[in-house]
Amino acid sequence: MLRSSQKLRMSAAEAMPQLKCRYTEKFDKVKLQKIVENVSELPYLEVDPTIKEAFDVAYGNIYAFHLAQKSAEKSVENMKGVKCKRVARSIGSVGLYVPGGTAVLPSTALMLSVPARIAGCKTVVLATPPGQDGSICKEVLYCAKKAGVTHILKAGGAHAISAMAWGTESCPKVEKIFGPGNQYVTAAKMILQNSEAMISIDMPAGPSEVLVIADKHASPVHIAADLLSQPKVQFASICTLHKNPACIGPDVLSDKICYSRAEHGPDSQVVLVTAGDGVDLKAIEEEISKQCQSLPRGDFASKALSHSFTVFAHDVVEAISSNLYAPEHLIMNVKDAEKWESFVENAGSVFLGQWTPESVGDYASGTNHVLPTYGYARMYGGVSLDSFLKYMTVQSLTEEGLKNLCPYVATMAEVEGLDAHNEP
Repeated sequence: MLRSSQKLRMSAAEAMPQLKCRYTEKFDKVKLQKIVENVSELPYLEVDPTIKEAFDVAYGNIYAFHLAQKSAEKSVENMKGVKCKRVARSIGSVGLYVPGGTAVLPSTALMLSVPARIAGCKTVVLATPPGQDGSICKEVLYCAKKAGVTHILKAGGAHAISAMAWGTESCPKVEKIFGPGNQYVTAAKMILQNSEAMISIDMPAGPSEVLVIADKHASPVHIAADLLSQPKVQFASICTLHKNPACIGPDVLSDKICYSRAEHGPDSQVVLVTAGDGVDLKAIEEEISKQCQSLPRGDFASKALSHSFTVFAHDVVEAISSNLYAPEHLIMNVKDAEKWESFVENAGSVFLGQWTPESVGDYASGTNHVLPTYGYARMYGGVSLDSFLKYMTVQSLTEEGLKNLCPYVATMAEVEGLDAHNEP
């Protein structure tokens, strides 16, 4: 993959044929005449009215939630005549990666392009794998046009990340890359952010994961549905790995955890933590098997379940020691779930109560579903409006302010031996 990235770092004239003729054909299994499309030149494709309404509702909720994240500019007069403030500016050019290898994800197009639009990013490149006929998924295109995407790069995988990072003849170079993906996409993002490409990334967002904390009041049907919203592997009965949830952690369980997500892909992972006695594991296993067989992508879900396990905790307090695990999605399916919110320190997104399934956050509640995985929720948050902004500090002094502050600046400069700073 690193070699692929280096190969794409050629002159614009050389890079595009490489991307178009080699990598797209090899990995996306399609020959393309044109790999980058200007969205404004593309016609709207006909979308089923019911589907259109669903995405319109999701767009509205996502827009409202992210718009509310705008903060008012504040100016502070720290001492008489000394004013300081912090101002926000949009990142000029951003790349949005929308996976499409095993599932079409127009919802991710919304999650990334809506906050980019609110932030005011001028160039928005959306990369997504094309169909076998070279077309763009019509739902992805609908979301892209609605949210103001400027370019669509018809490519997926590490080579798409490289094209956006370095820029090509027809693909604008971006300054920050967003979006989830498989291990190759995640690795490409992390390598390129430390390269001469001079890009930033949102976070390491790899294969998906969910941790469900359930007590005796939780419905086996609901538990199974949440567990199956994320896995991929052949179903085997849930195995008991640890009785002490304090053992949960990417470092401790790295040999057991493949960090995936049931229906999303075979390398997804789910964890069930039972809080207290009375949880009917047999009923949950039966319900998982039943629901898995009815899923169109049941083979993926069953595979992810093979990476998964159950942990027994004495109570909810002990169960929340899963903070160390720092899941991408944390579902609190327990009685009076809201009262436990303050105990949660590490999670990408939290779902409280029996009527808050993980799927609402994935699609239409308004929160963003591009979240840190593999324990990175201990130091990263999910995509937000701030992800598309940069902040500058501004200071302004009057003559009186400079006279007031100057003696202290001079003293500090003298201590540090920086004489030039002693001449304001």
